[in-house]
Amino acid sequence: MSNNGASDEKRAKLAEQGELSPVATEDDAVYQAALEEIDDCQSQIDSLNEQASEEILAVEVRFNTLRKPHYTKRAEIIAKVPRFWITTFMNHPQLSLTIPEEQQHCLQDLQNLLIEEFEDIKNGYKIILKFNPNNPYFENESLIKEYRLEGNGQPKSVVTPIKWKPGKNFLADNADKGSRKRKASDSSFFSWFTDSNHSSLDEIADILKDEIWPNPLQFFMMPEALSEEGDDDGDVEDEEDEEDEEGDVEGDAEGESNYDTD
Repeated sequence: MSNNGASDEKRAKLAEQGELSPVATEDDAVYQAALEEIDDCQSQIDSLNEQASEEILAVEVRFNTLRKPHYTKRAEIIAKVPRFWITTFMNHPQLSLTIPEEQQHCLQDLQNLLIEEFEDIKNGYKIILKFNPNNPYFENESLIKEYRLEGNGQPKSVVTPIKWKPGKNFLADNADKGSRKRKASDSSFFSWFTDSNHSSLDEIADILKDEIWPNPLQFFMMPEALSEEGDDDGDVEDEEDEEDEEGDVEGDAEGESNYDTD
């Protein structure tokens, strides 16, 4: 309201100098009163929005508890489907771009993806990747990346150190193979996992938590749906091509007939 104070001071000086009429001063007071009323209404709206946010969080916590047994059952069933998670990841249009070939091989041993939110969901969550214990790349059975808010309100991420098996650290290998390989590696799935700094790569975390985790089946099934759509489109295109070809043949025949007549 400091600007309004300055305006009031300016208006008072103008009124003293006779440059501001009494009517203008009166209108100005009405204008100022209206702004204060709007500010009061906005404060009440903000208070209700804050209350709504708290109640929404409470509802979300309650439903997270209700969802847990269903997530557990879903995980047990998914474990019976070979290559479920790598297929799901590769069918996601953005996530697939972060998984180069050698990392695709590694993710074939991914047995489960879990998202665990903290008891106070405002404070963060964990992304848990569970692998086949006999996978050829690292000794870890679980890799965990945790996102949380520090006491000062600053975000922080903590990652499980990957215990690579001898000669299997493709991140280090790619970094030694020139700038092009290094650039691709720096924006990859496992580069995101090992990076403890918040960056544009955190889009991967958002995809896993907000898009894949709620319903991975929709991405796992995507190729079949796309294939069917593609077949339908292909039939239409084939029919159009055939019609075009028939039109060309008729046109050529008519042209030849005219030529012979002449």
